[in-house]
Amino acid sequence: MRKLDADRHPCYSADAQHKFARLHLPVAPACNISCNYCSRKYDCVNESRPGVTSEVLSPAEAGAKFALVREKITDLSVVGIAGPGDALANWPRTRETLEIIRAADPGIIFCLSTNGLLLPEYAQEIIGLGVRHVTVTVNCVDPDIGAAIYRQVTYKGEAYSGRAGAELLMARQLAGITALVAGGVLVKVNIVMIGGVNDRHIPAVVKTVKELGVFMTNIMPMIPAPGSAFEYLPQTSMKEVAAMRDLCQLDIRQMRHCRQCRADAVGLLAEDRSAEFGRGCRCAVAPPSAPRPYKIAVASRHGRLVDLHFGQAEEFLVYLTTDRGFELVGTRRVARYCGGPADCGEADNKEAVIGLLGDCDAVLSMRIGRLAAERLRRHGIMSVEACFTVEDGLERAVAALRQEKCS
Repeated sequence: MRKLDADRHPCYSADAQHKFARLHLPVAPACNISCNYCSRKYDCVNESRPGVTSEVLSPAEAGAKFALVREKITDLSVVGIAGPGDALANWPRTRETLEIIRAADPGIIFCLSTNGLLLPEYAQEIIGLGVRHVTVTVNCVDPDIGAAIYRQVTYKGEAYSGRAGAELLMARQLAGITALVAGGVLVKVNIVMIGGVNDRHIPAVVKTVKELGVFMTNIMPMIPAPGSAFEYLPQTSMKEVAAMRDLCQLDIRQMRHCRQCRADAVGLLAEDRSAEFGRGCRCAVAPPSAPRPYKIAVASRHGRLVDLHFGQAEEFLVYLTTDRGFELVGTRRVARYCGGPADCGEADNKEAVIGLLGDCDAVLSMRIGRLAAERLRRHGIMSVEACFTVEDGLERAVAALRQEKCS
Protein backbone atom coordinates (compact mmCIF):
# COMPACT_ATOMS: atom_id res chain seq x y z
CA MET A 1 0.00 0.00 0.00
CA ARG A 2 2.80 2.42 0.85
CA LYS A 3 4.52 1.90 -2.50
CA LEU A 4 1.24 1.94 -4.42
CA ASP A 5 0.25 5.27 -2.88
CA ALA A 6 3.69 6.77 -3.54
CA ASP A 7 3.43 5.73 -7.19
CA ARG A 8 0.17 7.72 -7.46
CA HIS A 9 1.42 10.82 -5.65
CA PRO A 10 2.94 13.39 -8.04
CA CYS A 11 5.27 14.82 -5.37
CA TYR A 12 6.60 11.46 -4.24
CA SER A 13 7.11 10.02 -7.73
CA ALA A 14 8.74 11.76 -10.68
CA ASP A 15 6.78 9.48 -13.01
CA ALA A 16 3.44 10.13 -11.30
CA GLN A 17 3.75 13.90 -11.88
CA HIS A 18 2.87 13.29 -15.55
CA LYS A 19 -0.10 11.00 -14.83
CA PHE A 20 -1.83 12.12 -11.64
CA ALA A 21 -3.22 15.47 -10.52
CA ARG A 22 -3.37 17.00 -7.07
CA LEU A 23 -5.72 19.44 -5.37
CA HIS A 24 -4.50 21.76 -2.61
CA LEU A 25 -7.30 23.07 -0.41
CA PRO A 26 -6.45 26.38 1.34
CA VAL A 27 -8.39 25.87 4.58
CA ALA A 28 -5.58 26.63 7.05
CA PRO A 29 -4.98 30.40 7.32
CA ALA A 30 -3.19 30.65 10.70
CA CYS A 31 0.48 29.92 11.29
CA ASN A 32 2.32 29.41 14.58
CA ILE A 33 5.84 30.30 13.45
CA SER A 34 7.31 33.31 11.65
CA CYS A 35 9.98 32.50 9.06
CA ASN A 36 12.22 35.26 7.80
CA TYR A 37 11.72 34.14 4.18
CA CYS A 38 7.93 34.06 4.34
CA SER A 39 5.26 36.63 3.54
CA ARG A 40 1.81 35.10 3.04
CA LYS A 41 -0.58 36.90 0.69
CA TYR A 42 -4.05 35.55 0.02
CA ASP A 43 -4.85 37.52 -3.13
CA CYS A 44 -1.85 37.19 -5.42
CA VAL A 45 -2.56 35.12 -8.53
CA ASN A 46 0.71 36.27 -10.10
CA GLU A 47 3.00 34.47 -7.69
CA SER A 48 3.88 30.82 -7.34
CA ARG A 49 5.43 29.95 -4.04
CA PRO A 50 4.31 27.98 -1.00
CA GLY A 51 1.68 29.76 1.07
CA VAL A 52 0.17 31.90 -1.67
CA THR A 53 -3.55 31.52 -2.40
CA SER A 54 -6.31 33.59 -3.96
CA GLU A 55 -8.85 32.59 -1.31
CA VAL A 56 -9.27 30.80 2.01
CA LEU A 57 -12.02 28.15 2.10
CA SER A 58 -14.18 26.79 4.87
CA PRO A 59 -14.24 22.98 5.17
CA ALA A 60 -17.69 22.91 3.53
CA GLU A 61 -16.45 25.06 0.64
CA ALA A 62 -13.41 22.81 0.33
CA GLY A 63 -15.69 19.79 0.04
CA ALA A 64 -17.69 21.47 -2.71
CA LYS A 65 -14.51 22.43 -4.56
CA PHE A 66 -13.25 18.86 -4.31
CA ALA A 67 -16.49 17.60 -5.89
CA LEU A 68 -16.17 20.07 -8.76
CA VAL A 69 -12.49 19.33 -9.41
CA ARG A 70 -12.99 15.57 -9.21
CA GLU A 71 -15.77 15.85 -11.80
CA LYS A 72 -13.61 17.82 -14.24
CA ILE A 73 -10.16 16.27 -13.61
CA THR A 74 -10.43 12.50 -13.88
CA ASP A 75 -6.78 11.83 -13.01
CA LEU A 76 -7.07 13.47 -9.57
CA SER A 77 -5.37 11.22 -7.01
CA VAL A 78 -4.24 13.48 -4.14
CA VAL A 79 -5.89 16.05 -1.89
CA GLY A 80 -3.41 18.09 0.11
CA ILE A 81 -3.62 20.82 2.72
CA ALA A 82 -0.58 23.06 2.45
CA GLY A 83 -1.64 26.37 3.91
CA PRO A 84 -1.72 29.22 3.43
CA GLY A 85 -0.66 28.89 7.09
CA ASP A 86 0.07 25.60 8.83
CA ALA A 87 -2.24 22.58 8.54
CA LEU A 88 -1.82 21.65 12.22
CA ALA A 89 -2.12 25.19 13.56
CA ASN A 90 -5.65 25.00 12.09
CA TRP A 91 -6.30 21.41 13.11
CA PRO A 92 -10.11 21.53 13.61
CA ARG A 93 -10.57 22.99 10.09
CA THR A 94 -8.03 20.57 8.62
CA ARG A 95 -9.60 17.53 10.31
CA GLU A 96 -13.13 18.49 9.25
CA THR A 97 -12.00 18.94 5.65
CA LEU A 98 -10.36 15.53 5.60
CA GLU A 99 -13.47 13.91 7.08
CA ILE A 100 -15.76 15.52 4.49
CA ILE A 101 -13.59 14.37 1.60
CA ARG A 102 -13.00 10.88 2.98
CA ALA A 103 -16.79 10.43 3.18
CA ALA A 104 -17.11 11.53 -0.46
CA ASP A 105 -14.20 9.45 -1.79
CA PRO A 106 -12.66 6.75 0.43
CA GLY A 107 -9.94 6.05 -2.16
CA ILE A 108 -8.42 9.52 -2.36
CA ILE A 109 -4.84 9.97 -1.12
CA PHE A 110 -4.44 12.54 1.66
CA CYS A 111 -1.36 14.70 2.07
CA LEU A 112 -0.51 17.35 4.70
CA SER A 113 2.26 19.94 4.88
CA THR A 114 3.38 21.32 8.21
CA ASN A 115 6.22 23.07 9.99
CA GLY A 116 6.07 20.23 12.53
CA LEU A 117 5.63 22.25 15.72
CA LEU A 118 2.40 20.43 16.65
CA LEU A 119 3.23 17.04 15.16
CA PRO A 120 3.74 15.28 18.52
CA GLU A 121 0.20 16.28 19.56
CA TYR A 122 -1.52 15.22 16.37
CA ALA A 123 0.60 12.42 14.88
CA GLN A 124 -1.67 9.60 16.07
CA GLU A 125 -4.81 11.42 14.96
CA ILE A 126 -3.24 12.05 11.55
CA ILE A 127 -2.48 8.34 11.21
CA GLY A 128 -5.99 7.43 12.34
CA LEU A 129 -7.55 9.64 9.66
CA GLY A 130 -5.72 7.69 6.99
CA VAL A 131 -3.20 10.36 6.03
CA ARG A 132 -0.28 8.46 4.54
CA HIS A 133 1.85 11.33 3.21
CA VAL A 134 3.12 14.21 5.33
CA THR A 135 5.64 16.88 4.35
CA VAL A 136 7.56 18.58 7.15
CA THR A 137 9.71 21.64 6.49
CA VAL A 138 12.96 21.24 8.44
CA ASN A 139 15.46 23.96 7.57
CA CYS A 140 18.10 23.21 10.18
CA VAL A 141 19.11 21.05 13.11
CA ASP A 142 21.38 23.69 14.65
CA PRO A 143 19.67 26.24 16.96
CA ASP A 144 22.09 29.03 16.03
CA ILE A 145 21.17 28.66 12.38
CA GLY A 146 17.52 28.34 13.37
CA ALA A 147 17.71 31.63 15.25
CA ALA A 148 18.63 33.32 11.95
CA ILE A 149 15.75 31.67 10.05
CA TYR A 150 12.85 31.83 12.51
CA ARG A 151 11.77 35.16 13.94
CA GLN A 152 9.25 33.69 16.37
CA VAL A 153 7.75 30.36 17.42
CA THR A 154 4.40 30.44 19.22
CA TYR A 155 3.53 27.39 21.33
CA LYS A 156 0.70 27.06 23.86
CA GLY A 157 0.15 30.80 23.91
CA GLU A 158 3.80 31.72 24.53
CA ALA A 159 6.16 33.29 22.01
CA TYR A 160 9.75 32.09 21.75
CA SER A 161 12.51 33.68 19.70
CA GLY A 162 16.23 33.18 19.05
CA ARG A 163 17.83 29.89 20.09
CA ALA A 164 14.97 29.05 22.43
CA GLY A 165 12.41 29.18 19.65
CA ALA A 166 14.60 27.23 17.25
CA GLU A 167 15.39 24.53 19.82
CA LEU A 168 11.71 24.09 20.64
CA LEU A 169 10.71 23.84 16.99
CA MET A 170 13.49 21.42 16.03
CA ALA A 171 12.88 19.07 18.96
CA ARG A 172 9.20 18.81 18.14
CA GLN A 173 9.83 18.37 14.43
CA LEU A 174 12.12 15.39 15.01
CA ALA A 175 9.80 13.83 17.61
CA GLY A 176 6.81 14.22 15.32
CA ILE A 177 8.61 12.73 12.32
CA THR A 178 9.64 9.75 14.44
CA ALA A 179 6.01 9.14 15.44
CA LEU A 180 4.73 9.40 11.86
CA VAL A 181 7.33 7.02 10.46
CA ALA A 182 6.53 4.51 13.20
CA GLY A 183 2.88 4.72 12.15
CA GLY A 184 3.61 3.90 8.51
CA VAL A 185 3.42 7.42 7.11
CA LEU A 186 5.66 8.35 4.17
CA VAL A 187 7.40 11.53 5.34
CA LYS A 188 8.97 13.99 2.92
CA VAL A 189 11.17 16.71 4.39
CA ASN A 190 11.32 20.07 2.63
CA ILE A 191 14.43 22.18 3.14
CA VAL A 192 14.54 25.81 2.00
CA MET A 193 18.09 26.53 0.83
CA ILE A 194 19.10 30.05 1.92
CA GLY A 195 22.47 31.25 0.69
CA GLY A 196 24.79 32.31 3.51
CA VAL A 197 22.35 31.09 6.16
CA ASN A 198 21.77 27.32 6.01
CA ASP A 199 23.20 26.25 2.66
CA ARG A 200 26.33 24.58 4.05
CA HIS A 201 24.30 23.01 6.84
CA ILE A 202 21.87 21.12 4.60
CA PRO A 203 23.86 17.85 4.42
CA ALA A 204 23.64 17.64 8.23
CA VAL A 205 19.85 18.09 8.06
CA VAL A 206 19.59 15.34 5.45
CA LYS A 207 21.67 12.89 7.47
CA THR A 208 19.60 13.60 10.59
CA VAL A 209 16.22 12.99 8.97
CA LYS A 210 17.52 9.95 7.12
CA GLU A 211 18.24 8.33 10.48
CA LEU A 212 14.59 8.94 11.43
CA GLY A 213 13.36 6.96 8.41
CA VAL A 214 12.24 9.84 6.19
CA PHE A 215 11.22 8.73 2.66
CA MET A 216 12.82 11.59 0.71
CA THR A 217 13.97 15.19 0.97
CA ASN A 218 13.12 18.15 -1.23
CA ILE A 219 15.75 20.91 -1.29
CA MET A 220 14.11 24.08 -2.60
CA PRO A 221 15.48 27.50 -3.54
CA MET A 222 14.64 30.37 -1.24
CA ILE A 223 12.37 32.80 -3.13
CA PRO A 224 12.74 36.33 -1.72
CA ALA A 225 9.18 37.31 -0.83
CA PRO A 226 8.24 41.01 -0.77
CA GLY A 227 7.58 42.06 2.79
CA SER A 228 9.71 39.33 4.37
CA ALA A 229 12.88 39.85 6.43
CA PHE A 230 14.87 38.12 3.68
CA GLU A 231 13.28 40.20 0.92
CA TYR A 232 16.61 41.57 -0.27
CA LEU A 233 18.64 38.36 -0.13
CA PRO A 234 19.50 36.91 -3.54
CA GLN A 235 17.34 34.05 -4.74
CA THR A 236 19.09 30.69 -4.48
CA SER A 237 20.05 29.59 -7.98
CA MET A 238 18.81 26.30 -9.39
CA LYS A 239 22.43 25.42 -10.19
CA GLU A 240 23.27 25.60 -6.48
CA VAL A 241 20.15 23.62 -5.58
CA ALA A 242 20.96 20.92 -8.16
CA ALA A 243 24.50 20.57 -6.81
CA MET A 244 23.20 20.19 -3.26
CA ARG A 245 20.65 17.60 -4.37
CA ASP A 246 23.42 15.64 -6.10
CA LEU A 247 25.47 15.66 -2.90
CA CYS A 248 22.55 14.64 -0.68
CA GLN A 249 21.40 11.94 -3.11
CA LEU A 250 24.21 9.84 -1.66
CA ASP A 251 22.25 9.69 1.60
CA ILE A 252 18.57 9.77 0.65
CA ARG A 253 16.21 9.98 -2.32
CA GLN A 254 15.85 13.53 -3.68
CA MET A 255 12.80 15.20 -5.16
CA ARG A 256 13.95 17.00 -8.30
CA HIS A 257 10.64 17.97 -9.90
CA CYS A 258 9.21 20.29 -7.23
CA ARG A 259 7.26 23.32 -8.50
CA GLN A 260 6.95 25.02 -5.08
CA CYS A 261 3.18 24.92 -5.48
CA ARG A 262 0.68 27.47 -4.30
CA ALA A 263 -1.63 26.60 -1.42
CA ASP A 264 -4.53 26.44 -3.89
CA ALA A 265 -2.82 24.49 -6.69
CA VAL A 266 -4.98 22.28 -8.94
CA GLY A 267 -4.02 19.78 -11.63
CA LEU A 268 -0.75 18.26 -12.81
CA LEU A 269 2.43 19.69 -11.33
CA ALA A 270 3.39 21.19 -14.69
CA GLU A 271 -0.12 22.47 -15.44
CA ASP A 272 -1.59 24.43 -12.56
CA ARG A 273 -5.29 24.99 -13.27
CA SER A 274 -6.14 26.83 -10.04
CA ALA A 275 -7.42 29.87 -11.97
CA GLU A 276 -10.21 27.72 -13.44
CA PHE A 277 -11.60 26.82 -10.04
CA GLY A 278 -11.50 30.06 -8.10
CA ARG A 279 -14.55 31.13 -6.11
CA GLY A 280 -16.99 32.96 -8.36
CA CYS A 281 -15.01 32.38 -11.53
CA ARG A 282 -17.21 31.50 -14.51
CA CYS A 283 -14.38 29.45 -15.93
CA ALA A 284 -15.00 26.94 -13.13
CA VAL A 285 -18.35 26.19 -14.72
CA ALA A 286 -17.82 26.79 -18.41
CA PRO A 287 -14.25 27.43 -19.59
CA PRO A 288 -14.11 29.31 -22.88
CA SER A 289 -13.93 26.98 -25.86
CA ALA A 290 -11.52 29.14 -27.82
CA PRO A 291 -9.34 31.30 -25.53
CA ARG A 292 -7.54 34.09 -27.31
CA PRO A 293 -3.76 33.78 -27.76
CA TYR A 294 -1.48 35.63 -25.38
CA LYS A 295 1.92 37.16 -26.07
CA ILE A 296 4.33 36.86 -23.14
CA ALA A 297 7.86 38.31 -22.78
CA VAL A 298 10.26 36.20 -20.71
CA ALA A 299 13.43 37.27 -18.89
CA SER A 300 15.79 34.30 -19.28
CA ARG A 301 19.54 33.95 -19.74
CA HIS A 302 19.54 30.88 -21.97
CA GLY A 303 15.88 30.16 -22.69
CA ARG A 304 15.50 27.28 -20.23
CA LEU A 305 14.88 28.92 -16.85
CA VAL A 306 13.16 32.09 -15.69
CA ASP A 307 16.32 33.32 -13.98
CA LEU A 308 16.57 37.09 -14.46
CA HIS A 309 15.22 40.06 -12.56
CA PHE A 310 13.09 42.26 -14.84
CA GLY A 311 15.42 45.21 -14.32
CA GLN A 312 18.54 43.19 -15.22
CA ALA A 313 17.31 41.78 -18.53
CA GLU A 314 18.93 43.02 -21.74
CA GLU A 315 16.84 40.70 -23.89
CA PHE A 316 13.34 39.25 -23.62
CA LEU A 317 12.17 36.10 -25.35
CA VAL A 318 8.66 36.57 -26.72
CA TYR A 319 6.29 33.60 -26.79
CA LEU A 320 2.83 33.25 -28.28
CA THR A 321 0.28 30.77 -26.92
CA THR A 322 -1.06 28.36 -29.54
CA ASP A 323 -3.32 25.31 -29.47
CA ARG A 324 -0.11 23.26 -29.33
CA GLY A 325 1.41 25.09 -26.38
CA PHE A 326 3.92 27.94 -26.70
CA GLU A 327 5.78 29.20 -29.74
CA LEU A 328 8.89 31.40 -29.59
CA VAL A 329 8.12 34.21 -32.03
CA GLY A 330 11.01 36.58 -31.45
CA THR A 331 13.40 38.39 -29.13
CA ARG A 332 13.47 41.99 -27.96
CA ARG A 333 16.82 43.60 -27.19
CA VAL A 334 16.51 46.37 -24.60
CA ALA A 335 18.70 48.61 -22.51
CA ARG A 336 18.57 47.52 -18.89
CA TYR A 337 15.52 48.92 -17.14
CA CYS A 338 17.56 49.26 -13.93
CA GLY A 339 21.03 50.77 -14.18
CA GLY A 340 21.94 49.96 -10.59
CA PRO A 341 21.09 51.04 -7.05
CA ALA A 342 22.39 54.58 -7.58
CA ASP A 343 19.84 55.64 -10.18
CA CYS A 344 17.98 52.49 -11.25
CA GLY A 345 17.74 53.81 -14.80
CA GLU A 346 16.54 57.04 -16.37
CA ALA A 347 12.84 57.72 -16.86
CA ASP A 348 13.18 57.86 -20.65
CA ASN A 349 14.95 54.52 -20.63
CA LYS A 350 12.17 52.97 -18.56
CA GLU A 351 9.55 54.10 -21.05
CA ALA A 352 11.67 52.84 -23.93
CA VAL A 353 11.89 49.36 -22.39
CA ILE A 354 8.17 49.22 -21.76
CA GLY A 355 7.49 50.56 -25.23
CA LEU A 356 9.38 47.63 -26.75
CA LEU A 357 7.16 45.25 -24.77
CA GLY A 358 3.96 47.20 -25.38
CA ASP A 359 2.30 44.53 -27.55
CA CYS A 360 2.75 41.85 -24.85
CA ASP A 361 0.02 40.77 -22.48
CA ALA A 362 2.46 39.84 -19.70
CA VAL A 363 6.11 39.96 -18.70
CA LEU A 364 7.52 36.91 -16.92
CA SER A 365 10.60 37.35 -14.74
CA MET A 366 12.24 35.88 -11.65
CA ARG A 367 11.51 39.08 -9.73
CA ILE A 368 10.24 42.55 -10.45
CA GLY A 369 10.13 45.67 -8.33
CA ARG A 370 6.82 47.13 -7.24
CA LEU A 371 7.25 50.40 -9.15
CA ALA A 372 8.23 48.60 -12.36
CA ALA A 373 5.22 46.29 -12.01
CA GLU A 374 2.94 49.29 -11.53
CA ARG A 375 4.40 51.00 -14.59
CA LEU A 376 3.80 47.89 -16.68
CA ARG A 377 0.25 47.66 -15.35
CA ARG A 378 -0.45 51.25 -16.43
CA HIS A 379 0.49 50.17 -19.94
CA GLY A 380 -1.84 47.16 -19.76
CA ILE A 381 0.93 44.60 -19.19
CA MET A 382 0.69 42.07 -16.35
CA SER A 383 3.87 41.19 -14.43
CA VAL A 384 4.30 37.58 -13.31
CA GLU A 385 7.07 36.20 -11.11
CA ALA A 386 8.37 32.62 -11.33
CA CYS A 387 11.65 30.84 -10.75
CA PHE A 388 11.47 27.48 -12.49
CA THR A 389 11.47 26.50 -16.17
CA VAL A 390 10.30 28.83 -18.91
CA GLU A 391 7.49 26.43 -19.82
CA ASP A 392 6.29 26.27 -16.22
CA GLY A 393 6.42 30.06 -15.94
CA LEU A 394 4.46 30.48 -19.15
CA GLU A 395 1.76 28.16 -17.81
CA ARG A 396 1.52 30.27 -14.67
CA ALA A 397 1.38 33.50 -16.68
CA VAL A 398 -1.49 32.18 -18.81
CA ALA A 399 -3.36 31.06 -15.68
CA ALA A 400 -2.94 34.55 -14.18
CA LEU A 401 -4.14 36.21 -17.38
CA ARG A 402 -7.20 33.98 -17.53
CA GLN A 403 -7.95 34.61 -13.86
CA GLU A 404 -7.81 38.35 -14.46
CA LYS A 405 -10.25 37.97 -17.33
CA CYS A 406 -12.69 36.12 -15.07
CA SER A 407 -12.54 38.59 -12.20
